[in-house]
Amino acid sequence: MSSLSLDAVNQYIDDNMSNFKDGLRDAVAIKSVSSTRENREDVIRMMEAVASRMENSLGMSVDLRDLGLDPNYPDGDVQLPPVILASLGNDPNKKTLCIYGHLDVMPAEMSDGWYYPPFELTIVDDIMYGRGSTDDKGPVLGWLNSIEAFQQTNTSIPMNLKFVLEGMEESGSTGLAELIEEEKDLFFGNVDFIAISDNYWLGTSKPCLTYGLRGIIYFHVKVNCADSDLHSGSHGGPVYEAMSDVVAMFSTLIDEKGNILIPHVNDSVRELTPEEDALYYGLDFDMNVYQEEIGVHGLTTSDEKNTLMRRWRYPSLSIHGFEGAFYGPGDKTVIPHEVTGKFSIRLVPDQEPEDIGQLVINHLNYVHSQRGSPNIMTPTYSSGASRAWLGRFENPVFEAGNLATLDVHNVEPDYTREGGSIPVVITLYETTGKDCVLIPMGRSDDGPHSQNEKLNITNFQAGMKLFAAYIKRLDELTRGTGRQARQTSKI
Repeated sequence: MSSLSLDAVNQYIDDNMSNFKDGLRDAVAIKSVSSTRENREDVIRMMEAVASRMENSLGMSVDLRDLGLDPNYPDGDVQLPPVILASLGNDPNKKTLCIYGHLDVMPAEMSDGWYYPPFELTIVDDIMYGRGSTDDKGPVLGWLNSIEAFQQTNTSIPMNLKFVLEGMEESGSTGLAELIEEEKDLFFGNVDFIAISDNYWLGTSKPCLTYGLRGIIYFHVKVNCADSDLHSGSHGGPVYEAMSDVVAMFSTLIDEKGNILIPHVNDSVRELTPEEDALYYGLDFDMNVYQEEIGVHGLTTSDEKNTLMRRWRYPSLSIHGFEGAFYGPGDKTVIPHEVTGKFSIRLVPDQEPEDIGQLVINHLNYVHSQRGSPNIMTPTYSSGASRAWLGRFENPVFEAGNLATLDVHNVEPDYTREGGSIPVVITLYETTGKDCVLIPMGRSDDGPHSQNEKLNITNFQAGMKLFAAYIKRLDELTRGTGRQARQTSKI
């Protein structure tokens, strides 16, 4: 066994929780909403503040990389937030762990239904409410606080560390993939492992390690029926209406149980193996609690395993909305001359976005032609689609996570996939060729992207200890000095 002890590190974390909560309070107060023009300077300020701490307080080598202007604003007057590329240690005898996180957040207003002002950290008992508390400012600061604990207790950090922190994750990570490719042989040239803490426990009581994410592809279906909007009293009846065409097409996408009806979309889904099937038993998940937490009237499945499989390992299609249609309160008698319907498909391993995109386009074209409408239908899918990611257990990143969880929580973690998408995961994995693990800090009920986003103080505190233990255990395993984790079923 390694002689490295984390007793002093853990005690420092316990003793400095007040300071760490104040640091999160300062971070939450910066309204770093990346999706709005008016808050872009706040995002830049957030990046600069964290970069300053990393360089001046933690002694890191920091490159605040300018990405130029945001191409999503055609006026050319909105700056992309810089990306932080930071390094701590360059010992050639040590392995290098790269940690990714983001510092931008989703929009939030009191009128959305928040209990407390979203950009003021409010602590009630064990809960810290605030936008970004769990997604992803809390976990990012948790990694930095762990490093501080190593340094302030003169405890040797056994690995070289690198950080990639961005400010556009909630808006598509514009410019990040290109930067990662540009730095493939430079900043990332000596990276050995990748860790990300931008996800959550499956439940509320048991930690987990995440080994898979679904991808995503977006579709827009535009139908034009006239040169301008029409009055339903004057023209309803003789006119082929755009909204009717869109609704008819959308009714052929999924059934009432959420099954995708588009031919051949499910053909590329992997067969369920006995080894993978075994991973769905004994997880910290109760579908009745799940239904209550998300507040829906019913679920399309009747047991825990199938519910999780539909969230994780099978593609899903969701209809999101319509442009051009009347959506305000009250009645309106307008026939919109052009309507655009929007939906997306969450992709799973072996589903290539281009292949799925073409299957969907072919289906929409066929359905519209069979309908016999003369309206102009234009279906498109996003060029920035993200593929699914599936990690491998037979490597130290998961073994170290297992051991670190045992160290801190005295329980073996659940092994989970997630239904959401984090495009940078597949980008980092494919660009570097290095194994990646997702190590969450927060719980399933934290409400990221929702009202009353929160992070439990106990999760914040234990999460920092987990990150420290992870660095220790990963070093031990890669040096051959640590005991092996249990043999986990592989898929």
